[in-house]
Amino acid sequence: MTDSPGPDTQDGPGALNGPDAPDGPDAPDAEVLRERAVTALLTARERTTLLTESVDDHELTAQHSPLMSPLVWDLAHIGNQEELWLLRGVGGREAMRPEIDGLYDAFEHPRAARPSLPLLAPAEARSYAAEVRGRALDVLGTTPLGGRPLLRSAFAFGMIAQHEQQHDETMLITHQLRSGPAALTAPEPPRAADAATLAAEVLVPGGPFTMGTSTEPWALDNERPAHRRDVPAFFLDTAPVTCGAYRAFIEDGGYTERRWWAPEGWAMVREHELTAPLFWHRDAGQWLRRRFGVTEPVPADEPVLHVSWYEADAYARWAGRRLPTEAEWEKAARHDPAADRSRRYPWGDGDPTPDHANLGQRHLRPAPAGAYPAGRSPSGAGQLIGDVWEWTSSDFLPYPGFAPFPYREYSEVFFGPGHKVLRGGSFAVDAVACRGTFRNWDLPVRRQIFSGFRTARDA
Repeated sequence: MTDSPGPDTQDGPGALNGPDAPDGPDAPDAEVLRERAVTALLTARERTTLLTESVDDHELTAQHSPLMSPLVWDLAHIGNQEELWLLRGVGGREAMRPEIDGLYDAFEHPRAARPSLPLLAPAEARSYAAEVRGRALDVLGTTPLGGRPLLRSAFAFGMIAQHEQQHDETMLITHQLRSGPAALTAPEPPRAADAATLAAEVLVPGGPFTMGTSTEPWALDNERPAHRRDVPAFFLDTAPVTCGAYRAFIEDGGYTERRWWAPEGWAMVREHELTAPLFWHRDAGQWLRRRFGVTEPVPADEPVLHVSWYEADAYARWAGRRLPTEAEWEKAARHDPAADRSRRYPWGDGDPTPDHANLGQRHLRPAPAGAYPAGRSPSGAGQLIGDVWEWTSSDFLPYPGFAPFPYREYSEVFFGPGHKVLRGGSFAVDAVACRGTFRNWDLPVRRQIFSGFRTARDA
């Protein structure tokens, strides 16, 4: 998923199409919407603070990888986007720092070039983001919710909360890429009580289902609109592919056998001399990995992490299987055949709890395969939400009837065969930016993201 630019349209008669959540007698109560928006914004800021105050100013301004921005850029970008959308766009207020807009325009400056920009220093970036937040909460408390597309169901405030959480995930990736001792800690995720008896795969019956949404109030444009898809029956892994299963692929010569790889993937393997997932290495006959500053044995029962689409696709071919399509993934995650309806989440319509899924940086690793039985879907598949982003075989394309909102650069410019869809979220994703319809996308070469996969086969 890309960084976000500022608004390129006015939220008025000429604005792009907005969310079609209820606006009128059936709309949610304004105070309920305000409370939800405040909670989402404060939760995001608490996490941003943790990620930026756990390291010193030198670490904040350093570029830990050319793939990522300095952490201080993300911090000020979060504030700048909030100012653009909530203070100027919604509140109609004068610009606080118009001279920095270009510095924090994600489309104007690639990540590798951002350290050379005259960025706000850490203390100034913190002060700016805090002042913007104070004013944004004032706008939220005094602005009528409804009418204008950006204000229906407090969409603009939900969008900004999601944006900040997405950058928090990006900053967590930077924490993983940085060298040096651990800066973050978190408790271990729950174990899997019934892993030994868990079926390897589940059958997802064929037939039509409703994909996407037209009613989720904070859904983004690429999740819309709801539409019917007919999906033939297929089998799907009950849990994401584990490190132990992936290690068998490695030890069977997976990275040396050209036949398993797409041509571009094989070229990547050869050029970069890949032999294992990112952050893995062998020492004294065992596989080790580096995880947030700690070196540890690779856990056999944990979903494999930091693999590209090409690696996921190669493993699936080696296993005599394939990656699921995006429609297959969503049907397995959302469709309730007994009621013939699509749920918000695999377990139902209620928001995620710690019993349902590994989300929100509550833990700093995926839970073992088979964890979170309360979060399983009607098909029996588990861990479809949280733990690891799951590569699908699908290109990132618009749904029938797609309309960009609130700006074309969020999704539309990325549609096409260049980007592959990931689904389900990871342990690094907050619940506000993760649901059964949420779509992520990235280049098939990407490995630094918190990506894994599960496989499928025709029934």
